[in-house]
Amino acid sequence: MTADRNTQDSPPTLRVLYDGGCPLCRREIALYQRLRPRRPLVWIDIHADAGAPGRFGISREAAMARFHVLDGEQIHTGAAAFLLLWSAMPGWRHLARLVQALRLDGVLERGYVWFARRRLRQRCTEDSCGISASGDAGRASS
Repeated sequence: MTADRNTQDSPPTLRVLYDGGCPLCRREIALYQRLRPRRPLVWIDIHADAGAPGRFGISREAAMARFHVLDGEQIHTGAAAFLLLWSAMPGWRHLARLVQALRLDGVLERGYVWFARRRLRQRCTEDSCGISASGDAGRASS
């Protein structure tokens, strides 16, 4: 196989949007960053670069409300985004396969929605994140 062939067959880079202003989010992303992914990843801190979500057609509110992973032109959010990220990570890919094999995606999503709403309310008190936490920006994204 030639180098050109390998480049054409390789999956697109995953772009991971995360809230670097959230201590829990930073710790989790740091855990992933220490691993050697099975495909290229770009980590995009939307706290440090508030305009980043807009470059992908995602509002800042939606990006703060839900975890986003972009796979080429496809946008994955919430539990689906985690499953995609985990599938690229050594060790974690087994958890992603297990969740999918047992059809627990919906349960994971419901748990994620519960957590994300509380995280956003706590994180965005007194306009600390530059968006209103009272709305449900996360519902528009899927």
